[in-house]
Amino acid sequence: MPPRSSPTARQARLGTELRKLREASGLPARAAGELLGGNQAQISHIESGRWGVSAERVRRLATFYSATDTKLVDALCAMAEERGKGWWETYRGVLPAGFLNIAELEHHARYLRAFQTLTVPGIFQTEEYARTIFGSSIPALPAGELDARIEHRLRRKVIFERPAPPHFEAIIHEAALHVLYGGRRVARDQLRYLLEVSEWPTVVVRVIAFASEEFIGSAQTMLYAGGVVPQLDTVQLDSVYGSVFLDTDAQLADYRATYDALERVTLEVGESRDVINRIAKEL
Repeated sequence: MPPRSSPTARQARLGTELRKLREASGLPARAAGELLGGNQAQISHIESGRWGVSAERVRRLATFYSATDTKLVDALCAMAEERGKGWWETYRGVLPAGFLNIAELEHHARYLRAFQTLTVPGIFQTEEYARTIFGSSIPALPAGELDARIEHRLRRKVIFERPAPPHFEAIIHEAALHVLYGGRRVARDQLRYLLEVSEWPTVVVRVIAFASEEFIGSAQTMLYAGGVVPQLDTVQLDSVYGSVFLDTDAQLADYRATYDALERVTLEVGESRDVINRIAKEL
């Protein structure tokens, strides 16, 4: 079986977690490779996500590594057995891999927490608002890719159509609510849609007001996705060069603390809705 040329972020994450278990055990990759009837190169491919691995082999490796966290091992086995292709795979080769990885991350998340300072969270954007955002790319996107990005962004909402949708908390700085992306009508329609979204059963939207004297200016926009176990949580950040995914214990702890601190300076849910409604009426 040839190695994957471009493993998804989730496939790479499975390999990363297996590497963490091996390193915690103090065993070399060579010994793990021999356990599976291979060599060090085989383990390197598995730990980089370039080779798939069965649940049975995950359990063999976990036992070999003396891993005692059964919930984590069970979660890794479930990841190894994921064979179905999600809707986002339709866009492979059409959109940058980061777009697909975000959709996959949201699909598997038990809960999501977002923080935005200049835009409404992508998953809650209207078509015209998203078109304005993507239409401002430099250099300009080809028409086909622009349409694909918008379509992909709108399809991400499918997670809320499941029988048990994930809990989604969004913190939005008031500045993002005042920017007239696409003009007054587009911005007003977006705010009205955000009000509608805020009434969905599993969605909470909170605003950090301009008047807040405790806003953490160093906080950067982020998406925090809770895994089936805390060790599989992930932070997604946007950068000029695409999405960045963070998953070390220290990084996760930092972003959890940052989000908790931001949450403490937000308006209450009802007050947040009032602010959004007031700004929409003023447009």
